[in-house]
Amino acid sequence: VQADGTDGNCVTFVLHDEDHTLGNSLRYMVMKNPDVEFCGYCITHPSESKINFRIQTRGGLPAVEPFRKGLNDLMGVCQHVLSTFEVRLLPEELRGLF
Repeated sequence: VQADGTDGNCVTFVLHDEDHTLGNSLRYMVMKNPDVEFCGYCITHPSESKINFRIQTRGGLPAVEPFRKGLNDLMGVCQHVLSTFEVRLLPEELRGLF
């Protein structure tokens, strides 16, 4: 959903079936981008499982770019955590097989 009167640098994304777990983590990852002027989210109502995720960028950068980068960076962090966790749990003799 694009905000009225903008050229794509201020966009609100509606994420269904999500809550604070994704919202806060993704907000953190997106705000690491120096071209992002504002990033925030809200949950419309406690009984609804969707969030409104808003990004505003500086200059001509489309808001969808830091949104995608934030999602990809967050997936990378989650994969690293999962890999580290699995390595710590696997017996020593099975570590080289995976």
